[in-house]
Amino acid sequence: MAALESVGGLALESVGGLAMHVILSKLAPNDAASVACVSRRFRTWASDDDSLWSKFCSDDFQLNSPLDPVGNPTATFKEAYGTWRDAFHMYPWPLVMRVKRCWDRLKNWFAANFPEILATLRRGASEEEINALELSLKVKLPLPTRVLYRFCDGQDLKADNLTGRVPQSLLGLIGGYSFYDHQVNVFLLPLEQIVEETKDYIQQLGLLNGRPKYIVVAASCTYREKTFFLNCRSGQLHVGTRNLLTDGAMIPCVPGSLISLLNDRKGSQVQDALLLWLEEHCRRLESGIIKVRQDGELRGINLFPELPPLCCTAITNGVKVRASAVFVPEGSNLEDEDEKYLFAYSVRMSLSPEGCIISGMNFGSCQLYWRHWVICIGDAVVDNVNGEAVIGKFPLLRPGEEEFIYESCTFLSSLPGSIEGCFTFVPGRLADPSSSPFEAQVARFPLLLPDYIF
Repeated sequence: MAALESVGGLALESVGGLAMHVILSKLAPNDAASVACVSRRFRTWASDDDSLWSKFCSDDFQLNSPLDPVGNPTATFKEAYGTWRDAFHMYPWPLVMRVKRCWDRLKNWFAANFPEILATLRRGASEEEINALELSLKVKLPLPTRVLYRFCDGQDLKADNLTGRVPQSLLGLIGGYSFYDHQVNVFLLPLEQIVEETKDYIQQLGLLNGRPKYIVVAASCTYREKTFFLNCRSGQLHVGTRNLLTDGAMIPCVPGSLISLLNDRKGSQVQDALLLWLEEHCRRLESGIIKVRQDGELRGINLFPELPPLCCTAITNGVKVRASAVFVPEGSNLEDEDEKYLFAYSVRMSLSPEGCIISGMNFGSCQLYWRHWVICIGDAVVDNVNGEAVIGKFPLLRPGEEEFIYESCTFLSSLPGSIEGCFTFVPGRLADPSSSPFEAQVARFPLLLPDYIF
């Protein structure tokens, strides 16, 4: 900087404002602030040029208007940038920007696809509130988790979501699935609820004895228990299995090799499982792998995959069948030889606009009569199921109507697994068939333990 002032600075004094703006825009914000100390004219260029700080705010925080971290407007972009720096100066800056991008992406997706959820997101927690949690639970949160909660203190939980009954809304930002009477919908818990739930597991159930660094960070607010625990020491995220309440059994949710809690001050590689988990969830939402689904009067994020290779599609005589599966950790028992892995699967069937087509003839409807499932572990058939109907129903398909959806489940003793099969349909109706029955294929879809467990 001294050289710039004594030599280069004299030459740069003659450079026009537009050219200097281009030069300064190539610098990092800290360097631009340092340039302002060289001379009065440099201060005018680097400090008073708000378009320059507008660029910095856009690059670092994706801000289109000058706002502080709690959303209040500021007089200038330079002032806005300073408030962000002051609020998060204790954290590696690349980590702060990465966490903000993660929350921005989630909120943008919610705004476009599931706006109801935005009202549940709480304002960011303060340093004092996070410190109070650490003191109360005698833990030290990983840096990424601290920054995540500085931007958003989880979700507000309505009273009717905590009663143990079927919820009135499925607003968990992680989402869930249902089959038979099993329904889960996972919320990200606010700090106050983390303290309450963690102490409940410690005091009433004794589950975390011997695991003093585990805290509850996410859970299903339905009558089916599904709970996620963050190991504050290792940074790993775990989910409880069927044996959670009896022996504290859990499984990791994120590949351990990706977790890094080392702070190199650059912060580029500081990432715990909770940050990686939310980023992966965001990727699945943005790519369309998972979507919002209407279930009767309820709407929520559904975790059954919607895209290949996890969702497989077959079309036979105009009948389209899509099928996919999710791993159900809360129903799995990794110590059980027969019921080690529980998978829920979703089958969606519909009729093409042209109707049911057989030998060149079009029929305006067809009705399911029979199902045939082949369940495999590797190449070995472990179950061969034949029977009438699906979950006691004989769906009638018509062109232009919404998909008929049903969910069921199966246990596997080892992995990988798969399901394939067919449905027997009758053109017209079962009570008044218009032609001979035909088999609509169900393409093989996988039953796999995923890298990320939700």
